[in-house]
Amino acid sequence: MTATPEPTPETPITPYDTAEIMGALYGPGFAGLKSAFPVPWVDDLREDIERLYLEALQRPGGAVGRGPRRHYVEIHPEDIRGFLQLVTHPWVQFVCETVLGPDYKIVEIGFDVPNPGAKDQPWHRDFPAPEDTVKGRRLNSLAFNLTTVDVYEDMGPFEIAPGTQWDEASQFEHEMFPPKTFYPRYLERAERKMPRRGDISVRSALTIHRGTENNSEKSRPVLVLGVDAPGANNHERHDLQFTRAYYDTLPEDLKKHLLGRIVDELEPIHQGHTIEGLMMGEA
Repeated sequence: MTATPEPTPETPITPYDTAEIMGALYGPGFAGLKSAFPVPWVDDLREDIERLYLEALQRPGGAVGRGPRRHYVEIHPEDIRGFLQLVTHPWVQFVCETVLGPDYKIVEIGFDVPNPGAKDQPWHRDFPAPEDTVKGRRLNSLAFNLTTVDVYEDMGPFEIAPGTQWDEASQFEHEMFPPKTFYPRYLERAERKMPRRGDISVRSALTIHRGTENNSEKSRPVLVLGVDAPGANNHERHDLQFTRAYYDTLPEDLKKHLLGRIVDELEPIHQGHTIEGLMMGEA
C-alpha cells in the first residue's frame, strides 16, 4: 500500500477546491458559501448600511437609481464595520486567487437596496463583456454579494440565468441589455437566490441577471465587493478611498490587493457606475 505523502509548504492544505470554484464561475457563473460570517457581524453591517443609505439619499449624486425603488451606493471601506474580515475571509481570498490570479485587486465596495415596491429589472449585464472574455474566454472580474437580511420569495430575490456570461452580445443594447425576444431563454434557465444572513456569493457580473419585484414591506440591502484581475480596469468606474490613518492599520499582505486612493480626508463619492438602462428603461 502506497503511503500518502505528507503536505509540504508548497502544497498548503485548504478546505476549498480549485476545480469546484473554477467550474462554478466558468460554468453557471455563480458560487456561494453558506454561513461564512456570524449573524451578529452581519447585523452590525446592516446597521452601517442603513445609516449610509440615509446619508447618501440626502447628498446630490450620493445614490444612483437601479430602477423604480432601487438604489446603488458606493461607500468607503472604513465607513463599515467588518471590511477587513470580509476581504481577508479565506474563501473570498481563495476565490479571487483561483479565478483572477495572485495579483487580484479590490476596486469597489458598495451596496444595493431594493425597497418595497421595486419592480422586475430588465435582464442585463453590469457592463459590456471585455475582450479578455469575448476573445480570450477568460473572466477578469468578479462581484461578491453578501445579504444583510434573510431573503424570502416576496422580497424581490436576485435572479440569474446560469451560463450566460459567455453569450454573444451583438444584439444587446449597449452590449448589456438583451432584446426581449431573448427573455424566454433566460426565464427557462432562471434561478432565484434566497440567501440567509451570513451567506456570501460570487458571480461574474457578465452573467445575465436581474432583481425581481419586491412585494414585501421590507428592503433587501446587499453588500457588493468588486474585484479585478490585472488589466481589467473596472476601477475607472469607481472611487475606492482610504484615509492614511486607516490604511496604515491594514495588513501589508492586503494592501497589495487594494486599488484606490490614499487621502487625508474621505471625499464624498459621486456615483460613477451608472447603468442607464436600469435608471431610465422599463423595469
